[in-house]
Amino acid sequence: MSLLTNDWHLLLPHPWLEILLVADSILCGALIGIERERKLKPVGLRTMILICLGSTIFTLISPILETSTGESGRVAAQIVSGIGFLGAGAIIQGSSSVRGLTSAALIWTTAAIGMVIGAGLGGAGFALSILLLMILMIVTRMEVHYLESAQ
Repeated sequence: MSLLTNDWHLLLPHPWLEILLVADSILCGALIGIERERKLKPVGLRTMILICLGSTIFTLISPILETSTGESGRVAAQIVSGIGFLGAGAIIQGSSSVRGLTSAALIWTTAAIGMVIGAGLGGAGFALSILLLMILMIVTRMEVHYLESAQ
């Protein structure tokens, strides 16, 4: 249970900590990506793994890049804004509809999960990934039920 709730910085020495966090990040990105692949979405397995892994790596190196002023949030802020551009690229606007909003939101959320993992909270990142998958499954079922009852 301590793996889910504790800061992994307290549990493992370097470099094992970073190795485990990167592996956790790949696993979490893969779980989310597999769900997207099952639904035949263009933002799938490889993309979600890379988004989660990239944000984890940037978060892991952010303390190294910290300036003497102690502004450790700069890297995190840049991850958030950069991922926003990536998510915007996933959105397609047609003549009568907008598509890709869920994919864009998943890109953003997956990056946030990667940041949580990179901060040393690997268990929380895994739990958030499972929660995200549960939300997607429940909402999909609700949408299907709603569409069936509307007919």
